[in-house]
Amino acid sequence: MKEISEDKQKRAEGSIQKKFHKQLFSPFAKACKMYQLIGEGDHIAVCMSGGKDSMLMAKLFQEIQRHRQMEFALTFLVMDPGYNRENRLLIESNAKALGIPVTIFESTIFDAVDTIDKNPCYLCARMRRGYLYSKAKELGCNKIALGHHYDDVIETILMGMIYGAQIQTMMPKLHSTNFEGMELIRPMYLVREDDICAWRDYNDLHFLRCACHFTETCATVHEDGTSSSKRLETKKLIAELKKTNPYIESNIFRSVENVHLDTVIEYKKDGVRHHFLDEYDVKGD
Repeated sequence: MKEISEDKQKRAEGSIQKKFHKQLFSPFAKACKMYQLIGEGDHIAVCMSGGKDSMLMAKLFQEIQRHRQMEFALTFLVMDPGYNRENRLLIESNAKALGIPVTIFESTIFDAVDTIDKNPCYLCARMRRGYLYSKAKELGCNKIALGHHYDDVIETILMGMIYGAQIQTMMPKLHSTNFEGMELIRPMYLVREDDICAWRDYNDLHFLRCACHFTETCATVHEDGTSSSKRLETKKLIAELKKTNPYIESNIFRSVENVHLDTVIEYKKDGVRHHFLDEYDVKGD
């Protein structure tokens, strides 16, 4: 049994180093460098839900740490919000097979959310993040890492426009407003979901999906708490648009890097609204 586990770990790591290096490790390392996600002396809580994204993120963190370009510490943090025994064992067995030394702590989030009728997924995601920040800080970490990837980013941009009547993006890193000195980072920011799935399937790995009571009525429940039906609808829309425009995904992503404020009617900064008429007569034509 131990030999099988070691073989699975070696195969998974070898595939990251060779077969999927360009698709997985390169964009992971690029995001870390481009957005300055890892700093000297950091202690990062790699938050693992048991799904494919966060499990791969953990392996990529191990790989980049082996390169030793700077010194930083990792804690692989798993929160059990009330999983049944089978799901808990799946997370533990996958972590062991992949050589990820997880730290598991428990909460009662599922019980608390189970009685909520309106936006239970959003509330669950908010509560999860609060628990993760709190535990990470208790363990001496200064950052938490979440496994949101490139496709999550572009879907969030488009969903904000279609359903939220706003233009915003999922940021690669954020300072916590509730936990002083803590920061959230998203090192999978440039990694494509198809490549994550390809790595998973190549290594014959089977990971946990959302395991709460609401999964029975949802196709998927996303980590950021958005409605799975809306996210799935947006994913399908992007796929349909890609049939006639192969650059649609990168165009959506780059749209929030090329915001021309002179052509925006109104925008918010630090909670303050700014209207184009405020400086219209001052600027002239």
